[in-house]
Amino acid sequence: MTKLFQPTKFQLQSVVTGKVYDDSGWMLEAPGEDQPGLVRTQYQEKQLRISPEGMGLYRFADWLPVRRMLDGSSAPVTFRSEKLAKHLSLSNLYITFSGWWPEKKAQMPTCSFKETEAYSVCGRMTPEMQQKTLVVASAGNTARAFAKVCSDNNIPLLLCVPEDNLNALWFDSKLNSCVRLVCSSKGSDYFDAIHLSNVICGFDGFYAEGGAKNVARRDGMGTTMLSATTFIGSIPDYYFQAVGSGTGAIAAWEANLRLIADGRFGKHKMKLMVSQNAPFQPIYEAWKVGSRAMLPYDDTEARLHVEEIDAKVLSNRKPPYPIAGGLFDAMTDAGGDVLLVDNEAARSAAALFETLEGIDIHPAAAVAVASLMQAVNDNRIPDNAIVMLNITGGGEARYKAEHQLTYLTPDIILPPNATAAEIRHKIGQLKW
Repeated sequence: MTKLFQPTKFQLQSVVTGKVYDDSGWMLEAPGEDQPGLVRTQYQEKQLRISPEGMGLYRFADWLPVRRMLDGSSAPVTFRSEKLAKHLSLSNLYITFSGWWPEKKAQMPTCSFKETEAYSVCGRMTPEMQQKTLVVASAGNTARAFAKVCSDNNIPLLLCVPEDNLNALWFDSKLNSCVRLVCSSKGSDYFDAIHLSNVICGFDGFYAEGGAKNVARRDGMGTTMLSATTFIGSIPDYYFQAVGSGTGAIAAWEANLRLIADGRFGKHKMKLMVSQNAPFQPIYEAWKVGSRAMLPYDDTEARLHVEEIDAKVLSNRKPPYPIAGGLFDAMTDAGGDVLLVDNEAARSAAALFETLEGIDIHPAAAVAVASLMQAVNDNRIPDNAIVMLNITGGGEARYKAEHQLTYLTPDIILPPNATAAEIRHKIGQLKW
């Protein structure tokens, strides 16, 4: 269901050439350019106007590339930490929370900031696009968010998820039949799910969500930064988040640039302190040697590392790191670092956060908390610095305890080496 809504006015700009384009409806890259690069939204409103809380995510609609507003969204919530801040001896620690924590007015039933992506991406769609099927590849949380939003709003969706990650596809009610699931078989990873989705997008009647190339995904995630900055009244000095693709950090950087242009929140760029769950650490490896290109990563070794880490959602082997406007450029421009956190440190950080702040958090968010603790212990953060800690998912244990759950089961399971012909045959048997 959609509400009456005045579409946001924006254009798209190539980060490579600076050329500006009108959005064709679903432009994912600048036409006719040889160098791979992201396109970025240029909004008509240069100063952000915030709408009432009742509009959910769309309270930030001035800086979202949306044509319609869908029911059911919730915006990220920012608050000043007291107990964790005291534990870390930080005087200005702010937590931006996405998940289920009704007392804080955080009401994302999928318990993940991926809802910010889904409501923004689906809000960007034209009516004509709903005659085709959206294809989304995910390691878990993104799939859950898109499934929820598309089911509630009758948007045809095909999810591609590794079979080993099926436990992430839980819901509080049965989904609409417009949502279908294809899995890459056991032992495969997120990279295999992406490959499967890319093949399917080559078939008639399907189109790619676009991942980091979709400005709606990035700007949806950028609402975490908008929430923090407007609550604090200033652009933070440091930004902590765990990353798999790094798209959230790119989104925060882009939002930072818009906030500088806004003129009311400061002129500085916050340092991007991103973290990975060791031993799955391709972004860390590339950044530490100053390489724009991702370093070679053996497929078998990568899959083994994915099995080892707790934060499965951080297992992107081909992140938007080298592309123009991607994570390498964001961190080079803003400053910051990539930190490494093992499972033990993340588990300890999750337990500490729940004890001090009063809510459970996802493994990826726990990696971010552990990285902040690591940076503080290494004296890398001044005591009075304004720090934004992006808790990208939480309240799941509480939500599951309070609700009866159902799980999405696969319509099709395919091996990673399935041919295009085999995939086409299986997909052709699905009926929406």
